[in-house]
Amino acid sequence: MTVGKRILLLEGISPKAKELLEREGYQVRAESYSPTEKELSEWLKDTDALGIRSKTQVTRAVLEANPHLQVVGAFCIGTDQIANDCANKLGIPVFNAPYSNTRSVAELVIAEIISLSRQLGDRSMKAHRGEWMKSADGSHEVRGKTLGLVGYGHIGSQVSVLAEAFGMRVLYFDTVKKLPLGNSSPVRSLDEVLMQSDFVSLHVPDTAQTKNMITAREIRLMKKGAHLINASRGSVVAISDLASALRDGHLGGAAVDVFPIEPSSNKEKFTTELQGLPNVILTPHIGGSTLEAQEAIGYEVSQSFLNFLRTGSTRGAVNFPNVDLPVLHAGSHRIVNVHKNVPGVLREINGIVSEIGANIEAQSLSTDANVGYLVMDMAQANAQIVAERIAKLETSIKTRVLF
Repeated sequence: MTVGKRILLLEGISPKAKELLEREGYQVRAESYSPTEKELSEWLKDTDALGIRSKTQVTRAVLEANPHLQVVGAFCIGTDQIANDCANKLGIPVFNAPYSNTRSVAELVIAEIISLSRQLGDRSMKAHRGEWMKSADGSHEVRGKTLGLVGYGHIGSQVSVLAEAFGMRVLYFDTVKKLPLGNSSPVRSLDEVLMQSDFVSLHVPDTAQTKNMITAREIRLMKKGAHLINASRGSVVAISDLASALRDGHLGGAAVDVFPIEPSSNKEKFTTELQGLPNVILTPHIGGSTLEAQEAIGYEVSQSFLNFLRTGSTRGAVNFPNVDLPVLHAGSHRIVNVHKNVPGVLREINGIVSEIGANIEAQSLSTDANVGYLVMDMAQANAQIVAERIAKLETSIKTRVLF
């Protein structure tokens, strides 16, 4: 029931994260690739905290085989690669880094808009082959063109500001009402964005609603010669439909950073129907892959690990009741308990405290639909026995003592 010390970091997470955690006394194992489900389950048998990026799948089977796991961190924005509901019911909070790489993704999108407009990818490849393609045909300024953003969250809104600095008109559609930045304008529907834009950039999460959001129907609504950019999730665009629209000339180009199926490591061969098509920029899921972003993400999620493991703080957890807690006072122990959210639990726990004659110095409780998260500070003399009694309750999921 004490704080764990063993942390597994996967997929080449920034070395800064490993350095920070080791400096704070944790044992860190770092691997550069995404393991299979079987490998991951084996590795987690002696692990207290897991850090991944976007490729590793933390499935229900993995979590249920390792209920001792204390915390999972996604060193990226999205957490759809993690079975969040299952983690919640097992008392495992999941943290991510929703802000740290937004600028890197936004800059890549702007670079791709300009590259597509000037056909830089094709012209560069021809120059490498010795072909001299000095011509203005098909090459345009982005100034005065319309950029349509599908999703106006942290990344979409930054793209909006940068695009306006280039003199672009910006429209956006989001399912949630968002305050426009600068001179950007909201529109009422996805179709409206598609029909009005010279460039369409996607910035949406991976959900049932966004799966195949862009198919042949949506592409045909776009202006002839328009460009599509996807740096969000690989499931959002029907790749075959996009390839078809590029081949028949309806679209003038595309930039794609995410794909429905991606290699698990840099050694695995990558294939897509978009390869070899003109004015198509293909990048290997590098939207947030700058040294600055990875270092910032490494620090942000590692700090969430430390806050949770040391104080029990769950501020920023995406699947768990959020409790922001102070550092534990000297002379006290902190009991952290996750339990089923059913009536009478707090009464039972307070009954144990009363029966033992312990004194609660501070107490916090937060709940969601499935679990309750209780944190109690009390004198060292009583904390261990109280925690042991609480852990034996049928409603308890996880109990640990922080010193």
